[in-house]
Amino acid sequence: MMIKNAIKVGAAVLVLGLATGCASTESENAIRATAESAARDAAAAMTAADAARAAADSAARSAASAQSTADRALSAANSAQASSDANRDRLERMFQKSMSK
Repeated sequence: MMIKNAIKVGAAVLVLGLATGCASTESENAIRATAESAARDAAAAMTAADAARAAADSAARSAASAQSTADRALSAANSAQASSDANRDRLERMFQKSMSK
């Protein structure tokens, strides 16, 4: 009888050990799958961040180019205004001179 009980207890321990081992393996597999998924998500996020950084750099270069163009246009407009003011002053002096004769 003692031998039968020992065999039953041994079998129960073996079954529990196997069940625990399987559960542990399943948990490890689930954890590994979660970690791999997180690693893929992180890699995708890094790729997206790199693309966003490249787009931001491109936008910054475009903005710098637009600012340079705007600065040249402002300079040309100021030069044209100065020339227009000089011509107006010259014409006004000519008109005053002709009126005083």
